[in-house]
Amino acid sequence: MEYSHRYPAYPTQEVAGELERHIDIHRQAYNYTRYEYENVDADNIGSAYKHHYRLPDWKDQFPAFSEVNSKALQRTVTRFYQNLDGLSEQKQNGRKVGKLRWKSPREFQSMTFSQSGFELKNTSGRRATLWLSKIGDIPIRYHRVIPDNADIKEVTIKKETTGEWFVSFGLETDDASLPEKPDVDSLDASNSVGVDLGILNYIHTSDGHTVDWLDLEDEYERLRREQRKLSRKEKGSNNYEQQRKQVAKVKRHIRRKVLDYQHKITTWLVREYDAVFVEDLNVKGMLKDSHNARNKQDAAWRQFITLLEYKADLYGCHVKQVEPEGTTKECASCGVETAKPIWVREHSCPACGFECDRDANAAMNVLQRGFSELGLGWPEDTPVETVLPTDTTTVSAKRVIEAGSLGA
Repeated sequence: MEYSHRYPAYPTQEVAGELERHIDIHRQAYNYTRYEYENVDADNIGSAYKHHYRLPDWKDQFPAFSEVNSKALQRTVTRFYQNLDGLSEQKQNGRKVGKLRWKSPREFQSMTFSQSGFELKNTSGRRATLWLSKIGDIPIRYHRVIPDNADIKEVTIKKETTGEWFVSFGLETDDASLPEKPDVDSLDASNSVGVDLGILNYIHTSDGHTVDWLDLEDEYERLRREQRKLSRKEKGSNNYEQQRKQVAKVKRHIRRKVLDYQHKITTWLVREYDAVFVEDLNVKGMLKDSHNARNKQDAAWRQFITLLEYKADLYGCHVKQVEPEGTTKECASCGVETAKPIWVREHSCPACGFECDRDANAAMNVLQRGFSELGLGWPEDTPVETVLPTDTTTVSAKRVIEAGSLGA
């Protein structure tokens, strides 16, 4: 299993200057890779592996490329081809895409050391030291211990738009050391849950739990104030740059608050249940079509689903995405579809008379579809049969933040 840990870094002014110089050399290497890809005979390039053989000639022609770590330089070339593959994948999915662009200094603010050229030292306390080849030692805040069973495969150091530095460790864990997931045949409605990503609530579960939305109104009011100040500054001036960093810090604070909230909810779900089923949403289309796009963006549902999937392996839980179409319209009791405008918040089936909250009905449908995806059919003792969702337990956002977990 592959995942990552991220830490704040505090390089000295001298080391920070060296980091910026190395990153700019890598930016030039990325741009030169793009140039050769478009102008050199395809027999000599066409893949990252082939392009790596051109690096000795680069160093003879441009001595600056000899000043950075060789493995990191190879990783930058690979980065171009990874971006190219991502572009091709989008094109295959029917999206209109262009070419990879030339990277300006502001667009290229990180570099990655792969396999070698780095060492993590002095990890006994809350502070640690990262050594990077040809750069030196960088203090980091070691607030989360890297597990003993995890190998560090790569290290990425990045300068954020706020001017702060962060280090990400790409980790790999042997699957044999991870918790074993429960046997699929042992799953039933009592140890499994369907999750509806809601409108009035952040999530609604098939067993009657709801979690409130995170209140970000104060943060957005501050963002609006800082953006108004920025609009009054002369672009390119020192004052403009300082204010731009203030705006970036507020945006970063919002992103971190949302991510922290999602971490706590997803951790609770994978600890509490043996199986979690969630809708496979087309988030981009929802943002494009919705009059309430900012709230949906704050929800960051794709990020929420990604966190669920990677934590499933860490905690021994099954996570499955299901087809979202019709989960709201379809009756969880009899399957008859009933059209409902967005403002109708109750489900009342004209065929069988089953009544419950609209989102609870969708969550139960997600649960049933999840069991079907696993080949188990209709779950035993479903919430529909026990009419459990009619008694909904609401969990506030404040409790999630303060307790760190819904189970606390």
